Amino acid sequence: MSSSQPHTWQDAEALKTVLKDKGLKATRQRMAVHEAMMELGHASADQVREFISVKQSAKVTTASVYNILSQMALLGIYSHRLSIGGKMYFDVNPTTKLHLYDPETGYYADLEDEEIVDMVETRFKRRRFKGYKVDRIDIQVVCHQTQPKKK
Repeated sequence: MSSSQPHTWQDAEALKTVLKDKGLKATRQRMAVHEAMMELGHASADQVREFISVKQSAKVTTASVYNILSQMALLGIYSHRLSIGGKMYFDVNPTTKLHLYDPETGYYADLEDEEIVDMVETRFKRRRFKGYKVDRIDIQVVCHQTQPKKK
């Protein structure tokens, strides 16, 4: 789904090391979820489970996939965001960036624009929100497909 892949976690061995450092095992299910995410880029738990099912790389339920994805997001390996419909999507590239999002199809894509990200981050560094601290910035550009995809 995403043409932009992160550099940090592409290597399965690097992921195994990070998991070990966090006191977690690189189980077959975790590695299957990670393999799916590296292929998909942005995905929901349902999409990841479907990918794993087709590849037959592990037996895993959607609930287990969701738990693994959520755990990886908490560790900073992935990021996550809610779609307009309330579905959680995960992203293999946890860096601050823009996203194009089509709510009709659930399609997410990275949109690299350092100028906009820098401008927004600079602006929020100067702002204070009474009772709140900004943890991260997640900019989502909602769009829709204008032309059918070519086969």
